[in-house]
Amino acid sequence: NARDEAYYTQEVNVNKRENDKHGGTVRQERQFMIVAISFQILLLILYAISTDYSDGTVAAHSDDHEWGTEPFYFYGMYQDVHAMMFVGFGFLMTFLRRYGFGALTFNFLLCAFGIQWGMYIFHMIPWVFNEHIGVLHINTYKLVDGDIATAVVLISFGALLGRVNPAQLLVMCFFELFFWALNFHICVEMLHIVDVGGSIVVHTFGAYFGLAVSFVCGLPKHDDENKSMYHSDMFSMIGTLFLWLYWPSFNGFFANREYYYMDRAFVNTVLSLCGSTVATFIMSRVAKKGKFDMVHIQNATLAGGVAVGAAADLYLHPAGAIGIGFVAGVLSVCGYEYLSDLLKDRLNVEDVCGVHNLHGMPGIFGGIVSAIALAIADGTG
Repeated sequence: NARDEAYYTQEVNVNKRENDKHGGTVRQERQFMIVAISFQILLLILYAISTDYSDGTVAAHSDDHEWGTEPFYFYGMYQDVHAMMFVGFGFLMTFLRRYGFGALTFNFLLCAFGIQWGMYIFHMIPWVFNEHIGVLHINTYKLVDGDIATAVVLISFGALLGRVNPAQLLVMCFFELFFWALNFHICVEMLHIVDVGGSIVVHTFGAYFGLAVSFVCGLPKHDDENKSMYHSDMFSMIGTLFLWLYWPSFNGFFANREYYYMDRAFVNTVLSLCGSTVATFIMSRVAKKGKFDMVHIQNATLAGGVAVGAAADLYLHPAGAIGIGFVAGVLSVCGYEYLSDLLKDRLNVEDVCGVHNLHGMPGIFGGIVSAIALAIADGTG
């Protein structure tokens, strides 16, 4: 009868969906195995033929700025940056109520692969410009190159959270870091831009590369789970606090230890973060009519660290550092409140974590700050 026929049709449809889902899972598993094994074998071969340890008994040259034989000077800062990648970014992206495990585990995978590939390609990219490169001598100092490279990929991952599988993330990581190293070499070595904390070459590049990939992927068909809950927001705040606390090491690691450059990088970053945090709480209260929005608190409070990065070691004056952070916090909250929906509705770009608001706009602002600071200081010593 009609009831039995309807029941039979429903069962067939359910079974078909389950088979399609299982088939998709099997395909994704096969893709991941092929991609992961292939990339890791490639890295093993590359490291075997073109890397070695640094000589730990003598300096590489008389003016050894990399402190190759004195790791105790910078190992603490390296671990700060390391914790930012694994714990800070990892927990920050656990705000989605159904994607906490995916955020942490995929973040873990990208860190493990990105450190290897980022450190290697960062050293080898000058070969593209016909420069001599030689063997990559790995020491503790150079490990942070891998962490900085990984930060670029994790920023891009934020725009794609919950929408891509691990095989796709590894492919994105592989190609993104090649173009990032290329862009870094052009900006820093050829154009000589000042960007000690990576506002331009890390945050801005990672944000807009991720948004470009998101545009190619298109809008998600089902957006029902793009929500948080009490516990997921709590875990995300752990990531925010780790990033907030360790951001001075991120901005100051490559600053010159002489003439208080590194000291200014630490001071400017802390003051800028304080400014962006206060601005975030004020703007969130205004935008939400007397309430605080956890999305703002989790993300926009960090905008000061992004914005001050490019000029972190320059003479900004303490008041200037606070002002930079305050403006960055205002920009970031306004982005989350007003621009995210505009990106999605007008440009068909889904920005799950709001990387445009935390890394993109504050990164551009940081580049402008760096240019202004250098122009003002030009000729003054």
